[in-house]
Amino acid sequence: MGRGGASKDRTDGPDRKCIATGEVRPKYGLIRFVAGPDGLLVPDILGKLPGRGIYVSASRVELEKAAKKGLFARALKQQVSVPEDLVNEVERQLAHRVVELVSLQRKAGKAVAGYEKVKSWLQMEEAEVLIQASDGSGRGKSKLSTPHFGSYIGWLTADELGLAFGRQTVIHGALASGGLTQRVVEEAQRLKGVRENEGGKGHPKG
Repeated sequence: MGRGGASKDRTDGPDRKCIATGEVRPKYGLIRFVAGPDGLLVPDILGKLPGRGIYVSASRVELEKAAKKGLFARALKQQVSVPEDLVNEVERQLAHRVVELVSLQRKAGKAVAGYEKVKSWLQMEEAEVLIQASDGSGRGKSKLSTPHFGSYIGWLTADELGLAFGRQTVIHGALASGGLTQRVVEEAQRLKGVRENEGGKGHPKG
């Protein structure tokens, strides 16, 4: 516990400065990077790798800017090797993280998949988050609306959602409140910023 009774291990953590924009933001909206022993730049999606960390906003534009303009080496004050596919690797790891978290919520009984089950949860106000595959039918997706005061995630593919729910593919999913749901929303927002094709903006609330 820190002074005033505040825990030092807050989920969002302290604010950090983006090396690409100069803006100071909460850590959950940034991607942490460290330099490995061999000087290779490594994305630290979970924020747990040892070493001095530097941060870039969870944005494909800002990540590409940092890579192209040598901002990583400047911030770390050392020569670093930046992989050519760095941004795509960040996207891949973030997508894996979101899928993993949704899967944990499913195992905890806080997530359902399938149109009818999701519709039922929405009607009973059990759902806090509506998830729909980016490559699903627009007409089918428009029949379900984001929960009031809830969140929408619409930039995972049907295959990725299938992995999360233990199926081949999934178009519609929902998360109840509590557990890891807030973390899913935060990680999904990071993914949205890094993923070029956001897969639509979702159906309006209502």
